[in-house]
Amino acid sequence: MLSSKTCWYDGKLIHSGKVEVAIDDPGLLYGATAFTTLRVYRQSLDGPLTNWQGHCDRLQSTLQAFGWKSPDWQRVRYGAEILLSSFPVLRITLFPDGREWITGRALPDNLALLQKNGAIAWLSPPETNRSLTRHKTGNYLAPWLARQAAQQHGALEAILVDFNGSWLESSTGNLWGWGQGCWWTPPLGSGILPGLMRSQLISWLKCQNENIREEPWGEELVSSFEAIAYSNSVVQIVPIHTVLSSTGNLTYDPKHQAFQQLQQLFSASNAQIPDIR
Repeated sequence: MLSSKTCWYDGKLIHSGKVEVAIDDPGLLYGATAFTTLRVYRQSLDGPLTNWQGHCDRLQSTLQAFGWKSPDWQRVRYGAEILLSSFPVLRITLFPDGREWITGRALPDNLALLQKNGAIAWLSPPETNRSLTRHKTGNYLAPWLARQAAQQHGALEAILVDFNGSWLESSTGNLWGWGQGCWWTPPLGSGILPGLMRSQLISWLKCQNENIREEPWGEELVSSFEAIAYSNSVVQIVPIHTVLSSTGNLTYDPKHQAFQQLQQLFSASNAQIPDIR
């Protein structure tokens, strides 16, 4: 079992909890990195729910968009294989010059309770939106601050909004709403991260012949939902039972029967999970 201080950096396994980064490194100075966080199922990178290739493809897409050097992908996988024996969650960070940095952590202690009972979210002001919204970069200060503020208000998550008041995403995931007999999620064009769990859920629901509507979440729409949730590759999907807002709180059903359908995606007996690339 590896220590929580162990990480993989630039082709080496580090046990000290410290890595050496130059004082003029753009990753340190400007947050110039790309990262992804994945949950490893059954200690395997090759399972469809782990979606290793999907995570690598999204990272590569960011590298190409920024004109950065690709890492040695075999070395990245080798480092991940070492860490996954001790950690169910891996964060893979890539630097502009091709260096890789992989850290591991445990699942949230209260995840099962959150999935069962739901969480409280806080509506964040629009200035806390992420920059370069189509990419997951190391410059993650704005949503981190939004989540810190949410916790000061007694909430777990922040919901990011645009300057028109439309809901975009949570500080750590994509949003889902159930209403009018179908699932809703904000469109990519509204300025949200193309989450890999979001893509898997959309593909899986379409395989079940379910209707998914990707439309902006204005005030009228969010008030009409019976249930809402957020998703990411680590927590899967977590219902939200209350949204705190300066204009009045909104409440939703965290145990809505529609969530039972989404939970089927994560059933160990489900062998038809789409592999998103």
